[in-house]
Amino acid sequence: MMNCYKVTNTIVDWLRSHNSRGYVIGISGGIDSAVVSTLCAMTRLPTVCITMPINKTPDQLNRAYEHMSFLKNNYNNVTECSIVNLTETFDTLKKAFPSRVMSDLALANAQSRLRMVALYIYANSLGYLVVGTGNKVEDYGVGFFTKYGDGGIDLSPIGDLIKTEVYELAKYLEIVASIQAAKPTDGLWDDSRSDEDAIGASYPELEWAMGLCETLYIETMKDYEDLYKKGYMPIFTGRQKDVLEIYLKRHENSQHKMNMPPICHLSGCSRD
Repeated sequence: MMNCYKVTNTIVDWLRSHNSRGYVIGISGGIDSAVVSTLCAMTRLPTVCITMPINKTPDQLNRAYEHMSFLKNNYNNVTECSIVNLTETFDTLKKAFPSRVMSDLALANAQSRLRMVALYIYANSLGYLVVGTGNKVEDYGVGFFTKYGDGGIDLSPIGDLIKTEVYELAKYLEIVASIQAAKPTDGLWDDSRSDEDAIGASYPELEWAMGLCETLYIETMKDYEDLYKKGYMPIFTGRQKDVLEIYLKRHENSQHKMNMPPICHLSGCSRD
């Protein structure tokens, strides 16, 4: 079990160390944003929480409202909990493009990017920092976030916590029960798919794969196969093999999200 008291104090102190005037956080109704916004509120610095519905389901909205009420009732420094309904803006954006370029994935990612635009409007106007809500498995394992959307942030307080630890922290922080019980979802699709449906593996399964790969410095399936050939590890079969392949495929394909864009260096080229 994680020492939630120590972890909470460490994160709160780390947030304070950035000398920010305040924080802006997007509230989705999910576990990650609930934990992060509560940790920001615990710094006693001005904290602004924004929920930005785009065709959201009532249960997601209700959880977001419930959490924002919890924050307002418990922390005087939560100076604003606002609703910025982006549905009409998103619909207008869709009309600006020909249908042939508006794939389901493009539309889903556009929602995340539009929400980040809204958060930075608040942050730039107030001189605050935008605080990210991604955890270690999502952001640094399988890359389950939108580039320049929810990945476009100033600070990442829970980027070193796996999902299981986020749930431990949520229980310790007494996050509202409806959020703790809800299935994790990115909320970018018209259907009711969960994160597990979208990824193809549960968070505990992904945590197992991530731990294995970090311990053995495995970045690709080729790395794994090479270690097996050298006799350093057993070959996995069945569900473990499936999960490992899901994790490594997503990890390898998401490097463009996790790293800075490549630069064309001109050191060997005459510019005259």
